[in-house]
Amino acid sequence: MTLTPTLLPKLIAAISETLASHADEITELDQAIGDGDHLINLQRGIKALTEKQHELTALDWPSAWQKIGMILMSAIGGASGSLYATLFLALSKAAKDQALNVQRFADSFNLAVEAVKHRGKAEAGEKTLLDVYIPVALYLNTAATSSIPLPEILNTVVTIAITGMEATRDMIATKGRASFLEQRSIGHIDAGAKTAQLMISAIVGVLIEELSASV
Repeated sequence: MTLTPTLLPKLIAAISETLASHADEITELDQAIGDGDHLINLQRGIKALTEKQHELTALDWPSAWQKIGMILMSAIGGASGSLYATLFLALSKAAKDQALNVQRFADSFNLAVEAVKHRGKAEAGEKTLLDVYIPVALYLNTAATSSIPLPEILNTVVTIAITGMEATRDMIATKGRASFLEQRSIGHIDAGAKTAQLMISAIVGVLIEELSASV
């Protein structure tokens, strides 16, 4: 089965719904150690994508990712806007002019996460969304060369994302506003890691549904 950008409206809707259903939790996490506007900024970006979703479906994946990056750069404020714009723009650049399969996506996604690390000057263990994206990217890179069925890979991605998000609870924040709290940031899950995990889980849910329907 070939998954094309015609799937984007479903993916965007799933992300929008999961963020809305966890809004109180995300806001509480962000108010504890962040600026308190993380969810609002993300939802602004999702709204902008929803308004352009039919334009996105007419593109190939690299072109769609590039357009998504540009939209998010304009629509989302704060660090999240820069980081997510970087993720999609780098993903587009890495995947350009390549036939897309699991291995190529894994390679491109790894390069995109590396670009986010460079943009945010952050690594794993610093209580950011990268504590979700880095382990997911590393796993995809390994799993893509294996004989593991795609649905199993996707389910494992969800588990890894949850584990990465939960791990931020015991970390000291070294980036953003939370870094000013130093030791007091321990005991709180990072809001950016939480929304990253939720969005990955929502995307995987749609992909597994599509794969199941094609059997």
